[in-house]
Amino acid sequence: MRCARLPVRVFRVFRGEVLKQGAGASRIKCLSAASKDRYFQGVNTLSEHEQRGRFIAFEGGEGAGKSTQVKALVARLRGRGLEVVQTREPGGSPGAEALRDLLVQGDAGRWSALSELLMMYAARSDHLEKVIRPALARGAWVVCDRFADSSRAYQGAGGGVAPAFIEQVDRAVVADTQPDLVIVMDMPVEAGLLRALSRGDKENRFESKGLMFHERLRQGFLDRASAVPDRYRVIDAARAIEAISVDVWDAVHRAFAELQAGQ
Repeated sequence: MRCARLPVRVFRVFRGEVLKQGAGASRIKCLSAASKDRYFQGVNTLSEHEQRGRFIAFEGGEGAGKSTQVKALVARLRGRGLEVVQTREPGGSPGAEALRDLLVQGDAGRWSALSELLMMYAARSDHLEKVIRPALARGAWVVCDRFADSSRAYQGAGGGVAPAFIEQVDRAVVADTQPDLVIVMDMPVEAGLLRALSRGDKENRFESKGLMFHERLRQGFLDRASAVPDRYRVIDAARAIEAISVDVWDAVHRAFAELQAGQ
Protein backbone atom coordinates (compact mmCIF):
# COMPACT_ATOMS: atom_id res chain seq x y z
CA MET A 1 0.00 0.00 0.00
CA ARG A 2 1.42 3.34 -1.03
CA CYS A 3 1.33 6.35 1.25
CA ALA A 4 -1.14 9.09 0.39
CA ARG A 5 0.13 12.49 -0.58
CA LEU A 6 -1.45 15.09 1.73
CA PRO A 7 -1.16 18.88 1.53
CA VAL A 8 0.81 20.24 4.45
CA ARG A 9 0.02 23.91 5.00
CA VAL A 10 0.48 24.39 8.71
CA PHE A 11 2.64 23.34 11.61
CA ARG A 12 0.77 20.59 13.38
CA VAL A 13 1.69 17.86 15.83
CA PHE A 14 0.13 14.53 14.92
CA ARG A 15 0.75 11.61 17.28
CA GLY A 16 4.01 13.20 18.36
CA GLU A 17 5.22 13.83 14.80
CA VAL A 18 5.69 17.46 13.66
CA LEU A 19 4.45 18.02 10.13
CA LYS A 20 6.68 20.77 8.77
CA GLN A 21 5.35 23.74 6.88
CA GLY A 22 5.66 23.52 3.12
CA ALA A 23 3.98 24.54 -0.11
CA GLY A 24 2.06 22.05 -2.21
CA ALA A 25 1.94 18.34 -1.38
CA SER A 26 4.39 16.43 0.75
CA ARG A 27 4.64 12.70 1.41
CA ILE A 28 4.02 11.77 5.03
CA LYS A 29 3.57 8.49 6.83
CA CYS A 30 0.54 6.41 5.91
CA LEU A 31 -2.53 7.35 7.92
CA SER A 32 -5.80 5.53 8.40
CA ALA A 33 -8.95 7.12 6.98
CA ALA A 34 -10.03 8.17 10.47
CA SER A 35 -6.62 9.70 11.14
CA LYS A 36 -6.75 11.65 7.89
CA ASP A 37 -10.16 12.98 8.86
CA ARG A 38 -8.84 14.15 12.20
CA TYR A 39 -5.86 15.77 10.53
CA PHE A 40 -7.98 17.73 8.07
CA GLN A 41 -10.44 18.72 10.79
CA GLY A 42 -7.49 20.24 12.64
CA VAL A 43 -6.45 22.18 9.54
CA ASN A 44 -10.01 23.46 9.06
CA THR A 45 -10.23 24.49 12.72
CA LEU A 46 -7.00 26.45 12.49
CA SER A 47 -8.17 28.09 9.28
CA GLU A 48 -11.37 29.24 11.00
CA HIS A 49 -9.37 30.57 13.95
CA GLU A 50 -7.11 32.51 11.62
CA GLN A 51 -10.22 34.17 10.14
CA ARG A 52 -11.55 35.25 13.56
CA GLY A 53 -12.45 38.90 13.73
CA ARG A 54 -10.84 41.46 15.99
CA PHE A 55 -12.13 42.51 19.40
CA ILE A 56 -11.42 45.95 20.90
CA ALA A 57 -12.80 47.12 24.25
CA PHE A 58 -12.83 50.63 25.69
CA GLU A 59 -12.61 50.95 29.48
CA GLY A 60 -12.37 53.74 32.01
CA GLY A 61 -14.20 55.67 34.68
CA GLU A 62 -17.32 57.79 34.39
CA GLY A 63 -17.19 60.75 32.02
CA ALA A 64 -13.95 59.69 30.36
CA GLY A 65 -15.35 59.99 26.84
CA LYS A 66 -15.40 56.30 25.90
CA SER A 67 -18.60 56.48 23.86
CA THR A 68 -17.31 59.39 21.79
CA GLN A 69 -14.07 57.59 20.98
CA VAL A 70 -15.88 54.32 20.24
CA LYS A 71 -17.97 56.07 17.59
CA ALA A 72 -14.91 57.75 16.07
CA LEU A 73 -12.96 54.50 15.88
CA VAL A 74 -15.89 52.56 14.41
CA ALA A 75 -16.30 55.19 11.70
CA ARG A 76 -12.60 55.03 10.82
CA LEU A 77 -12.54 51.24 10.68
CA ARG A 78 -15.66 51.16 8.51
CA GLY A 79 -13.94 53.67 6.27
CA ARG A 80 -11.35 50.96 5.65
CA GLY A 81 -14.12 48.73 4.31
CA LEU A 82 -14.30 46.54 7.42
CA GLU A 83 -17.44 45.09 8.95
CA VAL A 84 -17.59 46.57 12.44
CA VAL A 85 -20.07 45.74 15.19
CA GLN A 86 -20.42 48.60 17.69
CA THR A 87 -21.79 47.45 21.03
CA ARG A 88 -21.74 48.18 24.76
CA GLU A 89 -21.92 46.77 28.27
CA PRO A 90 -23.89 46.25 30.29
CA GLY A 91 -26.17 45.56 27.35
CA GLY A 92 -25.55 44.88 23.69
CA SER A 93 -28.21 42.18 23.29
CA PRO A 94 -31.93 42.27 24.17
CA GLY A 95 -31.48 40.14 27.28
CA ALA A 96 -28.45 42.10 28.43
CA GLU A 97 -30.21 45.42 27.84
CA ALA A 98 -33.02 44.29 30.15
CA LEU A 99 -30.46 43.66 32.89
CA ARG A 100 -28.78 47.00 32.16
CA ASP A 101 -31.86 48.89 33.31
CA LEU A 102 -31.70 47.11 36.66
CA LEU A 103 -27.98 47.81 37.08
CA VAL A 104 -27.53 51.44 36.09
CA GLN A 105 -30.71 53.02 37.47
CA GLY A 106 -31.93 53.47 41.03
CA ASP A 107 -30.28 54.03 44.37
CA ALA A 108 -26.56 53.35 44.78
CA GLY A 109 -27.28 50.75 47.47
CA ARG A 110 -29.87 48.90 45.41
CA TRP A 111 -27.53 45.95 44.85
CA SER A 112 -24.47 44.65 46.64
CA ALA A 113 -21.22 44.46 44.67
CA LEU A 114 -21.56 40.67 44.51
CA SER A 115 -25.12 40.90 43.17
CA GLU A 116 -23.92 43.42 40.59
CA LEU A 117 -21.11 41.12 39.53
CA LEU A 118 -23.40 38.15 38.98
CA MET A 119 -25.90 40.23 37.00
CA MET A 120 -23.10 41.78 34.95
CA TYR A 121 -21.80 38.36 33.98
CA ALA A 122 -25.31 37.08 33.25
CA ALA A 123 -25.71 40.02 30.85
CA ARG A 124 -22.22 39.41 29.46
CA SER A 125 -22.95 35.76 28.80
CA ASP A 126 -26.01 36.67 26.71
CA HIS A 127 -24.06 39.43 24.95
CA LEU A 128 -21.28 37.02 24.03
CA GLU A 129 -23.65 34.32 22.83
CA LYS A 130 -25.94 36.57 20.78
CA VAL A 131 -23.62 39.30 19.47
CA ILE A 132 -19.88 39.13 20.10
CA ARG A 133 -19.02 35.52 19.30
CA PRO A 134 -21.16 35.32 16.13
CA ALA A 135 -19.57 38.55 14.87
CA LEU A 136 -16.03 37.35 15.54
CA ALA A 137 -16.80 33.97 13.96
CA ARG A 138 -17.74 35.61 10.66
CA GLY A 139 -14.60 37.76 10.70
CA ALA A 140 -16.14 41.07 11.82
CA TRP A 141 -14.47 43.57 14.11
CA VAL A 142 -16.18 44.19 17.45
CA VAL A 143 -15.73 47.50 19.27
CA CYS A 144 -17.29 47.42 22.72
CA ASP A 145 -17.92 50.29 25.15
CA ARG A 146 -16.89 48.45 28.37
CA PHE A 147 -16.31 44.74 28.85
CA ALA A 148 -15.05 42.44 31.62
CA ASP A 149 -12.44 44.83 33.00
CA SER A 150 -15.28 47.07 34.15
CA SER A 151 -16.38 44.22 36.42
CA ARG A 152 -12.83 43.90 37.74
CA ALA A 153 -12.72 47.65 38.43
CA TYR A 154 -16.27 48.45 39.58
CA GLN A 155 -17.24 45.31 41.48
CA GLY A 156 -13.66 44.26 42.32
CA ALA A 157 -11.45 47.27 43.05
CA GLY A 158 -14.38 49.55 43.80
CA GLY A 159 -16.83 47.18 45.46
CA GLY A 160 -14.51 44.73 47.16
CA VAL A 161 -15.45 41.43 45.47
CA ALA A 162 -12.47 39.07 45.69
CA PRO A 163 -10.35 39.13 42.49
CA ALA A 164 -10.00 35.33 42.56
CA PHE A 165 -13.78 34.91 42.46
CA ILE A 166 -14.11 37.39 39.58
CA GLU A 167 -11.49 35.49 37.59
CA GLN A 168 -13.28 32.21 38.27
CA VAL A 169 -16.53 33.62 36.89
CA ASP A 170 -14.69 35.22 33.97
CA ARG A 171 -13.11 31.90 32.99
CA ALA A 172 -16.54 30.27 32.94
CA VAL A 173 -18.34 33.03 31.01
CA VAL A 174 -15.78 34.80 28.83
CA ALA A 175 -13.23 31.96 28.54
CA ASP A 176 -10.97 32.68 25.57
CA THR A 177 -13.15 35.42 24.05
CA GLN A 178 -10.86 38.08 25.47
CA PRO A 179 -10.33 41.44 23.74
CA ASP A 180 -7.32 41.67 21.45
CA LEU A 181 -6.83 45.26 22.59
CA VAL A 182 -8.15 47.25 25.56
CA ILE A 183 -8.08 51.04 25.45
CA VAL A 184 -8.21 52.51 28.97
CA MET A 185 -9.48 56.09 28.97
CA ASP A 186 -7.95 57.69 32.05
CA MET A 187 -8.68 61.05 33.63
CA PRO A 188 -8.94 62.56 37.14
CA VAL A 189 -12.00 61.21 38.93
CA GLU A 190 -13.53 64.53 39.97
CA ALA A 191 -13.39 65.93 36.45
CA GLY A 192 -14.91 62.78 35.02
CA LEU A 193 -17.75 62.72 37.54
CA LEU A 194 -18.56 66.38 36.91
CA ARG A 195 -18.72 65.68 33.19
CA ALA A 196 -20.90 62.58 33.67
CA LEU A 197 -23.33 64.21 36.11
CA SER A 198 -23.73 67.25 33.87
CA ARG A 199 -25.48 65.03 31.32
CA GLY A 200 -28.52 64.74 33.60
CA ASP A 201 -28.86 61.10 32.65
CA LYS A 202 -31.14 58.83 34.69
CA GLU A 203 -28.52 56.09 34.34
CA ASN A 204 -26.51 57.57 37.20
CA ARG A 205 -26.50 54.83 39.83
CA PHE A 206 -22.75 54.23 39.66
CA GLU A 207 -21.93 57.93 39.48
CA SER A 208 -23.64 58.34 42.87
CA LYS A 209 -21.36 55.85 44.65
CA GLY A 210 -18.96 58.50 45.91
CA LEU A 211 -15.49 59.85 45.18
CA MET A 212 -13.48 57.18 47.01
CA PHE A 213 -15.30 54.39 45.17
CA HIS A 214 -14.34 55.97 41.85
CA GLU A 215 -10.76 56.55 42.95
CA ARG A 216 -10.47 52.84 43.72
CA LEU A 217 -11.91 51.75 40.39
CA ARG A 218 -9.65 54.18 38.51
CA GLN A 219 -6.66 52.58 40.18
CA GLY A 220 -8.13 49.16 39.35
CA PHE A 221 -8.09 49.97 35.64
CA LEU A 222 -4.51 51.26 35.82
CA ASP A 223 -3.34 48.21 37.78
CA ARG A 224 -4.91 45.89 35.21
CA ALA A 225 -3.22 47.77 32.36
CA SER A 226 0.14 47.47 34.13
CA ALA A 227 -0.35 43.77 34.75
CA VAL A 228 -1.16 42.94 31.09
CA PRO A 229 0.77 45.58 29.13
CA ASP A 230 0.79 43.70 25.82
CA ARG A 231 -2.99 44.06 25.41
CA TYR A 232 -3.64 47.38 27.14
CA ARG A 233 -3.07 51.01 26.17
CA VAL A 234 -3.74 53.85 28.62
CA ILE A 235 -4.90 57.08 26.96
CA ASP A 236 -4.93 60.48 28.69
CA ALA A 237 -8.62 61.40 28.36
CA ALA A 238 -8.34 64.86 29.96
CA ARG A 239 -7.62 66.51 26.61
CA ALA A 240 -9.40 67.69 23.47
CA ILE A 241 -11.46 65.04 21.67
CA GLU A 242 -9.40 65.34 18.49
CA ALA A 243 -6.09 64.78 20.29
CA ILE A 244 -7.49 61.72 22.04
CA SER A 245 -8.77 60.31 18.74
CA VAL A 246 -5.28 60.59 17.26
CA ASP A 247 -3.80 58.57 20.13
CA VAL A 248 -6.58 55.98 20.00
CA TRP A 249 -6.04 55.41 16.29
CA ASP A 250 -2.29 55.20 16.77
CA ALA A 251 -2.77 52.50 19.44
CA VAL A 252 -5.17 50.52 17.26
CA HIS A 253 -3.05 50.93 14.12
CA ARG A 254 0.06 49.66 15.91
CA ALA A 255 -1.79 46.69 17.41
CA PHE A 256 -3.08 45.16 14.17
CA ALA A 257 -0.80 44.32 11.27
CA GLU A 258 -3.68 44.23 8.77
CA LEU A 259 -4.28 47.94 9.37
CA GLN A 260 -0.61 48.73 8.84
CA ALA A 261 -0.71 47.02 5.47
CA GLY A 262 -3.22 49.58 4.28
CA GLN A 263 -1.59 52.47 6.16
